[in-house]
Amino acid sequence: MKAEITPTSQINTKQQNYLLMVLRPLKPFFSNGKSATGFIIFLIFLIIAIFAPLIAPYSPSAAIYDPNLPPTADHWFGTTNTGQDIYSQFIFSARNTMVVGFGAGILSTIIGLIFGVIAGYRGGLTDAILSFIMNLFLVMPGLALLIVIEAYLKASTPFVNGLIIAFTGWAWGARVFRSQTMTLARRDFISAAKMSGKSSLRIMITEICPNMMSLIAGNIMFATLGAILAEAGLAFLGLEDINSTSWGIMLYWASSNAALLRGAWWWFVPPGVGIALVGLSLVLMNFAIDQITNPRLKTQKRRKNRGRKAARA
Repeated sequence: MKAEITPTSQINTKQQNYLLMVLRPLKPFFSNGKSATGFIIFLIFLIIAIFAPLIAPYSPSAAIYDPNLPPTADHWFGTTNTGQDIYSQFIFSARNTMVVGFGAGILSTIIGLIFGVIAGYRGGLTDAILSFIMNLFLVMPGLALLIVIEAYLKASTPFVNGLIIAFTGWAWGARVFRSQTMTLARRDFISAAKMSGKSSLRIMITEICPNMMSLIAGNIMFATLGAILAEAGLAFLGLEDINSTSWGIMLYWASSNAALLRGAWWWFVPPGVGIALVGLSLVLMNFAIDQITNPRLKTQKRRKNRGRKAARA
């Protein structure tokens, strides 16, 4: 007799299926060493950003400890010249830096996608007008434009900086999306969609954008990296509220207090390493995104695996 499935086993099976469904998209991130390393580094910083209040041992703004302490058991990254715990500042700065970076990266990608897809699909006068706007933003010196805007705002917050970076850094992605859309618009499946009565908006959303997922994901990664570096650069130049918390502000205070000249390496090394590691993780994860969205890479990987199995046999 076949054993009857109890309700408990049914629940366990459903939980396992749900877990597999959630983890299946993450499988490509562990398909090679580069993407796995990048994903692990990114996951560590993501956990730090989410649970910053629980991880940080002290308040980042509390100036109640001995100043200029090197790393100790009580203060892992030492203290500033005003007695603030650098490790706590580093933890809370990770949250703001990643939120600003990813927010600006996603927003700039959305803006670029709208301009690029509409210009590439519609063509004609619409393409000419939108391309002129793209070229206008492309020829503008990005850092100089950001500095001018920041000078008028006077000590903006990291989140305002993220919005400014997004609205000034979308044009590069838009040009790439426009070129790819012009190529896809000539394909047979687009002609078939037009003949079936689909509207232009629906074709752009359901037919063109899904076929550019590799470009969209890659643009988000590198736009995020650019946003993190831009925000850190603006903060380092003092064009941000110096009382806010970010890795760029940490570098600003370290520079203002001559930490390098005084040999206080524990003040400026952690934020610099944090920015470098987050950027490295984004670059390494891009290998996995290419494998997810590029069928050619999947085919090549299968051929390599078959070749290895044949060689072993």
